[in-house]
Parts: sequence; structure tokens; C-alpha cells
Amino acid sequence: EFEGELAIVIGKPCKDVKRDDWKNVVLGFTIVNDVSSRDLQFADGQWSRAKGLDSFCPLGPWIETDLDFADLTDLPIKAHLTHDGVTETKQDSNSDQMIKAIPEIVEWVSQAFTLLPGDVICTGSPAGTAEMVPGDRIDIEIPGLGHLVNPIEAY
Repeated sequence: EFEGELAIVIGKPCKDVKRDDWKNVVLGFTIVNDVSSRDLQFADGQWSRAKGLDSFCPLGPWIETDLDFADLTDLPIKAHLTHDGVTETKQDSNSDQMIKAIPEIVEWVSQAFTLLPGDVICTGSPAGTAEMVPGDRIDIEIPGLGHLVNPIEAY
């Protein structure tokens, strides 16, 4: 299944970042398709293998380093699945639906982990994830970040 998400890219080593200081450690933002294999997730009872297979978690198309590129509290997030030539919007949400705002996410994650340059924090998927099969195409769009488009192939 695809999971269209906003991704935070860390730019400096950091630990215990206060929410007001998040801009001092974040390099920028990009789009992530946090692919999940639900059959492995349910069979294993945890998510390591289900989210960690080769080709899972594509990022892009670039990292936006202007941290003020958009209102992060009101940022549309959409995912369009093309199956058998028919495109359907499966996710149509907004960053205002996130459980925690960007500053809180950086603060919370950095309390548990030392973050290093290049680390990526996936912010979580809106409702609407769906199964993908070989031959499908997924297009995740976030204004200001572009489109992350991936063909689905068997491996």
C-alpha cells in the first residue's frame, strides 16, 4: 500500500531540540511514499520488514530548503492512483489533520533519537491508503514540493 506523506529532512546533528528551535536543525522538506506491505506487517506483528523492503520509501522529487515555502499548518497532501488506465484520488487531506505539528514532531523525535544530517522523518499518512499492484502508478502531490510519481513493478 502507498502512504503519501510530507517528509522532514534533517540538516544538522541534533538531540533534544526544543519546538521553537526546529528551523535550526531542519534542512528542508520533500515528499515520501512510505510504502507498506500489509501482509508482512500482519504476519510479523511489527513493521520493520513491512516498510523496509528494497524499493520501498521513495523520496523526492527534490528537497525544498526554504522552510517558509508554505503554511505548514495548512498544506494539501494528495495521492492519485492510476490502475488499468483510470486515475483516482485516494488521499485528499491536509497537514492541519496531522496529530502533531512540525515543531512538535522534531521535538518529540529528537528526544528519543540523535538525528543526523540526511535523516528523514516521515510525518504520517492521511486516510485513504490503498493496495498497489504491478502496472499501477502512484502520484503524490504537495504544493511547493511537486509530484513524486512511481510506477509499480513486481520484483
